[in-house]
Amino acid sequence: MTDKLKGIEERYEKINGLLCSPEVINDQKEYASLMKEQKNLAPVVEKYREYRKYEDTLNESKELLDGGGLDRDFKQLVLEEAEEAKENLERVSEELKILLLPKDPNDDRNVIVEIRGGAGGEEAALFAAELFRMYSMYAERKGFKTEILSENATELGGYKEISFSVEGEGAYSRFKFESGVHRVQRVPETESQGRIQTSTVTVAVLPEADEVDLELNPADLQIDVFRSSGAGGQKVNKTSSAIRITHIPTGMVVECQDERSQYKNKDKALKVLRSRLLEIEQAKQNAEIAGARRAQVGTGDRSERIRTYNFPQGRVSDHRIGLTLYKIEAIMNGDIDEIIDALITADTAAKLKEE
Repeated sequence: MTDKLKGIEERYEKINGLLCSPEVINDQKEYASLMKEQKNLAPVVEKYREYRKYEDTLNESKELLDGGGLDRDFKQLVLEEAEEAKENLERVSEELKILLLPKDPNDDRNVIVEIRGGAGGEEAALFAAELFRMYSMYAERKGFKTEILSENATELGGYKEISFSVEGEGAYSRFKFESGVHRVQRVPETESQGRIQTSTVTVAVLPEADEVDLELNPADLQIDVFRSSGAGGQKVNKTSSAIRITHIPTGMVVECQDERSQYKNKDKALKVLRSRLLEIEQAKQNAEIAGARRAQVGTGDRSERIRTYNFPQGRVSDHRIGLTLYKIEAIMNGDIDEIIDALITADTAAKLKEE
């Protein structure tokens, strides 16, 4: 580990020098790339230097103790300093192990979140709308920007499906564990007998693809224009501005009718299409990730769940890590950091075991 850390520090210092050179300053692409690399290396270098500081303190204390000739009070002070340095070394060593774990290359990306009603009809659609609200409020808490890409609303205010983007540094790292089936247990507003109903909603989280990540061949795209449809009233666009893009090689279809501008709808649809195709490419490269995502997203069946929201008991349970919180109102208002932090911790622990 020490050799690896030395190499990282050397690279960090080299980047600092390169960023001052006129050649790099005048090359915006290279400059941006080096700045990003420097930012990623900085926490590791900082922690490594902290590790060396405690290591030097421990070595100096040992030299003093081995040399002898210390009075009792000073010897006790040196012993305490050595013990403190040893404890800090162990702590920082564990922190370095975590920092050196392979980073998910998508963590800093923006994301596209797709929510669809599963089992449960109108109640599932209503809960899909509540999940969208939950994620929107969470994104606002984190300083992220959200934008609806497409929606298929119901007359009661729910969503058969809704896609939206979340933009902000580290957005994917905070949303990626939300992929899967979310189960809700409660008495629906439409239920006159007061019976608890179980419904499901599926959530898929895709890292947003840049144009440089995946270049689309215009010959592979069939683009159709049609009139928007919706729940009625102002939601219906009377002009032909809705866009349907079919990716001919895969048969993948993306529709967008949220904007009144045909061009804006086309841009949004292409953004979703690129992200879906990028996910397919990444899945091919890593079969384990692909299998895990299929198991999480599933088909919307009640049994394929990652989380349950039980309203009568005020309980939210994440079944992957056995976490249960009795704060459903706060969670539905976007307070989901505790769940996400626990999932990240569990994922990190699993990776450390594999090392």
